[in-house]
Amino acid sequence: MVASLARTKIVSEADDYLHAECSSAFFGFVDDLELHLRARQNVIAVRSAARVGHGDFGVNRGRIEQLRSLLAQRRVIR
Repeated sequence: MVASLARTKIVSEADDYLHAECSSAFFGFVDDLELHLRARQNVIAVRSAARVGHGDFGVNRGRIEQLRSLLAQRRVIR
């Protein structure tokens, strides 16, 4: 599902971890998207952050919300 996000490339993955790079539509800035499965806690920790700058106009939050919606639609999460 992460790979289906626009302008997103998976950089590395393991059984419990995924790191992807997401490029912005207008300027091509690269953001990091990381997911860490914490199975014992039944949690997926998520980090989406810009590499440079101070503001992103809500792009990273929107990306996480889009991913959350996809996961919920497929009943991976509640």
